[in-house]
Amino acid sequence: MSSLLTIRSVTIRTRLALQFAAILAVTLLLFSLVIYFFTYQSRRNSFTDSLFARARIVAHVYLDGTNRGDEASRASYRRYLRQFYRTLPAEEVRVYDARNQVVFREGQQTGVPVPASLLSKVRQTGSLVNLGSDHAQTVGMLYRDARRGDFVVVASSVDADSQVEQRTLRKILAGGLLISFGIVGIGGWFFAGQALRPMQRIVQEVDTITAFDLHRRLSQADGQDEVSHLAQRFNSLLDRLETAFAGQRTFVRDASHELRTPLTVLTGELEVALLQERSPSEYRRVLQSTLDAARMLTALTNGLLQIARASDDPSQVPLAMVRLDELLLQAHEEVLRRQPTCRIDLEFGEPNSQGVAFGVMGNEPLLLSAALNVLENACKFSKDSQQPIMAIVTCLGRHVQLQIRDQGVGMSEADRQQVFVPFFRAEMVRNVPGHGIGLPLTAKIMALHGGSIRVDSELGMGTQVTLQLPLAGA
Repeated sequence: MSSLLTIRSVTIRTRLALQFAAILAVTLLLFSLVIYFFTYQSRRNSFTDSLFARARIVAHVYLDGTNRGDEASRASYRRYLRQFYRTLPAEEVRVYDARNQVVFREGQQTGVPVPASLLSKVRQTGSLVNLGSDHAQTVGMLYRDARRGDFVVVASSVDADSQVEQRTLRKILAGGLLISFGIVGIGGWFFAGQALRPMQRIVQEVDTITAFDLHRRLSQADGQDEVSHLAQRFNSLLDRLETAFAGQRTFVRDASHELRTPLTVLTGELEVALLQERSPSEYRRVLQSTLDAARMLTALTNGLLQIARASDDPSQVPLAMVRLDELLLQAHEEVLRRQPTCRIDLEFGEPNSQGVAFGVMGNEPLLLSAALNVLENACKFSKDSQQPIMAIVTCLGRHVQLQIRDQGVGMSEADRQQVFVPFFRAEMVRNVPGHGIGLPLTAKIMALHGGSIRVDSELGMGTQVTLQLPLAGA
């Protein structure tokens, strides 16, 4: 189990590290793409502005230069102006007149004609930007002169600086991403391990808890995070397991003790009877004693089986409509058959204000067993009393209540608090036949039906047991 949990924790750690790295990698990649895109756009727009500036300068050179007297003066003027601007890579500037004829050319002489459609579009829109491949650009602008008319200036160049800078930027971003991925992977692995460390401690603590030390609890249950909530739930599970194991050990110990008594009687009587020849009357006495012990053993076994049945899952117990007043009549008849000298007075209250009778949803054999247990206890513990036992059925709101009162020996407060412990016998009634499983069985039956049981008693003043069950449909 430990190795399996370790493998699963490593898998979770790897998954967390990969997810963390993937999220951050995508974020960094998008951020790098945004930086690259906006850098490219910014440099391209800057280069376009430079081309338009070159076109304006060339147009100005042409117009001012052609106003000079001779060609030598115009050439000298152009050489003078070149000292004030920087020539762009692969630059070519052409000036077209109204007939789309080249009247001036500056820069390299490529001989590639400019399409007439481009010149026409420039005349219509006033300016034009045409992006070519490999950072090449061509711009056109309409230059107006009041004296000589309109001219179209077309400038083209290659943004070599942007090529170099974008290439360098791509290398920097790619290298930064690779380094970041490495750092993120290592960091994600480390932080995933830190996050799962409380879980590993819980696994180690769980591995050390066995059936013999269920009192131990996990130490990570004092926080408010998810790990603490898990530890708290596991501690609650350990509480229930400890209670169940303790109850099982007590049940087995007490059941073994109770079963030993009738078995000892059976064995002793039979061994004595076989020691020597006996008279028929003596054999009859032995057989009667053996039969009584066998009946006691049968009653005890049936009680243990009923306790086990009453502890079943409520969803597995068949339920039907049961009239508690009719059930009390059946229990009364059975108790009088078992205890002919017992006097029980029955009292039936009125249905509630809605006219609902004493119907409950329950398992009739189990509810009958609960009523019989309480009535038989009342009969056994009040034999010396001259007062009758009262059994009262009433409706209280959305519940049906059965009260059984006797004027018997009663019990002390210390004993009353132990009456629902299986096989417990109060000090005052140790001489009364019984096994101490009646009230514990009744309590389990009530819990199985969503009801409750309450015992009120005072030493020497009698006992009152109150059973309460929800009305059918309530």
